[in-house]
Amino acid sequence: MELLNSPSRVIPSADYHRERWRNGLGWTREILRLPEQSDWQLRLSIAEIEQDAAFSAFPGVERELVLLQGEGLRLRFADGRCETLLPPYQRLRFAGEAEITGELVDGYTQDFNLMWRRDALQAELLHRPLVGNMLFFTEPQAAWAIHLLAGQAVFEGDVLPAMAAGDTAWLAAGERTRFALNGGGELLAIRVTPVAAA
Repeated sequence: MELLNSPSRVIPSADYHRERWRNGLGWTREILRLPEQSDWQLRLSIAEIEQDAAFSAFPGVERELVLLQGEGLRLRFADGRCETLLPPYQRLRFAGEAEITGELVDGYTQDFNLMWRRDALQAELLHRPLVGNMLFFTEPQAAWAIHLLAGQAVFEGDVLPAMAAGDTAWLAAGERTRFALNGGGELLAIRVTPVAAA
């Protein structure tokens, strides 16, 4: 899938693009969107939530939300379900069509937001400590996104720039390649595959 072949790179947190939510009730710092120039099929971002607010609807999209900063976020679904994300790094996967209101537990939060079109892609999000060396293998039908939650890290052989807390690496699909990440801290690792290959 050509989409997942977008070149490998490190995206520094200072380069994230900040924009208003679709419904105007919050801010998002966009990390990555693929493809870049048309309707996205994969999007990584950080939501900045300053007040209780309805979430924008994204039909046809799967979402996974991870609490990055703050005391917690309560998600109230229109069907009566209620889920609370608490520190550190609690997360929830849900359908983009869901009608949801986000309520702050005690003040401002930042939340990592993974979204993918379910008819095209599958995504698996892992939360892991980084202690020493961690290996990631890309393949013709498998790419990785690595978001460094805390600490610092470098890729063996300097194949990509070093990462600081808050940065994100994209490891493109293609010929099977081994990426060795060395450092200390915590990270989110997202494996992305086409639906047909999953």
